[in-house]
Amino acid sequence: MGETLIQNPVLVLFLVIALGYGLGRVRIGNFSFGVAAVLFVGLAFGALYPGIQVPDIMIYLGLSLFVYCIGLASGPSFFATIRSNGLRDVGFVIVMLAMTATLALGLHYLLGFDAQTTAGLYAGSTTNTPALAGLIDLIAQKETPAAARTLTQEAVSGYSLAYPLGIMGTLLAFVLVQRLFRVNYDEECDRLRDRYPVRQEIITVSVRVTNPQIADVPIRDLKKKYQLNVVFGRRIRADETVLTNWDSTLQPGDYVVLVGDRRDLDRAIGVLGEQAADDLLTDDSEYIVKRIFVSNPDIAGQKLSALNLDEQFSAIVTRIRRGDMDILASRDVVLELGDIVRFVTRRRDVEPLSVMFGDSYESLSRVNLFAFGAGLSIGLLLGMITFEIPGAFSLKLGFAVGPVLVALVLGALRRTGPVVWTLPYSANLTFQQFGLAIMLAGIGINSGDTFIATLGQGSGVSILLASLVISFVSAAITLIVGYKVVKMPFGILGGMVAHQPAILDFTVNQAGNKLPNLGFTLMLPIAIIMKILFVQLLYLFLQ
Repeated sequence: MGETLIQNPVLVLFLVIALGYGLGRVRIGNFSFGVAAVLFVGLAFGALYPGIQVPDIMIYLGLSLFVYCIGLASGPSFFATIRSNGLRDVGFVIVMLAMTATLALGLHYLLGFDAQTTAGLYAGSTTNTPALAGLIDLIAQKETPAAARTLTQEAVSGYSLAYPLGIMGTLLAFVLVQRLFRVNYDEECDRLRDRYPVRQEIITVSVRVTNPQIADVPIRDLKKKYQLNVVFGRRIRADETVLTNWDSTLQPGDYVVLVGDRRDLDRAIGVLGEQAADDLLTDDSEYIVKRIFVSNPDIAGQKLSALNLDEQFSAIVTRIRRGDMDILASRDVVLELGDIVRFVTRRRDVEPLSVMFGDSYESLSRVNLFAFGAGLSIGLLLGMITFEIPGAFSLKLGFAVGPVLVALVLGALRRTGPVVWTLPYSANLTFQQFGLAIMLAGIGINSGDTFIATLGQGSGVSILLASLVISFVSAAITLIVGYKVVKMPFGILGGMVAHQPAILDFTVNQAGNKLPNLGFTLMLPIAIIMKILFVQLLYLFLQ
């Protein structure tokens, strides 16, 4: 059995992925390792069968896929954050990550670690696998193959020992600081709902217009005057049903369909009149509600306003389903491949609308490999460039930073002429998961025997304690300074310190809303880039 596994490393790779993924779904309370369990199963296989070696190219392939897809998905929010908050949030995150690296540096001298162990400890205590992969990439560039293998195994051992304590320290800091400040998440979410609409429940209601003061006022002016964040749909006047547009007006006695968040709808109803029975919602004599897939690459990356739907069809987009989230249709919403667009339209316009948007699940499943391959190639080429650092150091961006930087730019651009750089939502998640699983399995298998040896030594206990100190202190300082000094919402800060899916899941459950998801997504690209750079700088400096 052992000889068979040693001779078939690809078989072992996928066996580890299968077993690790199954183990990662086991929950203990609010905690689960998720896909990171693949690493620990890989370590077990590597310890049991030291002769198994997964080709390094498999690990680098997984790393490149993972970080490139994260960059594509995070590009728009990354640059939007920089535009809206300037250097404040970016600078805050960089300073906090630099503090974490400084803690690792201090513990290095205090406990007498070697350079590769300290760098691996930093990556593990921040539970950042791309940082570990970037460190492995740097070691491979700087050392001979034989030396690189030994140093890599020691770095992975430091990472693997630090990883669980990195989770525990962050969770402990989050709970204690949350109780210290008695954070009221409901009040925080209500206060931020206009800026961060993370608790939206998009519904449809019919309204009877009774307010004479809004008579003959165009909907365009109504929305602006009363700040109505809703979509106006069908209007019934006497026996006539029409779809509204920006120039439509309302009269007392009219019935109109509105779509929006419950609180926004209550406000709009207060302005217009009173909520009516839902008979209007079920009237499908001429207009019907239709859901259409966005699978046409010519549509992807364009704003709704750029499509000029009201000039071509009698149709209104009311909401957009992206992943598990409903988005209220506004003129500035940018469509993505895989979106499900909900229309109210005349029956005869359904077919041309379907043609325009694609509405083909089969074609949506086909990834544009030209755009995907070209973008990833540019990232890998960027990663091959050597940068000279003062002090006789040289640094390559490598398989991690190069692809993620290019992906951020391409994800923000979305398209260049006919080329759509982004991936459908489901395809992006699939590539992320597949790449991460390959990378974790390969790293674990190749480092299992060194991990067990390190755990049995005195340095193993020191690494565990150092990781707990780094993760707890850095998370606590980030939460306290961010909340009290920088005045950032605590829910968003919880997402910023959530280095690992289990931590993020815990903070979301504590908050009862998706503000932590927003903080996690907004800062993820910066965190990945800076952690990869810091871990490599630590290794170069400590050598």
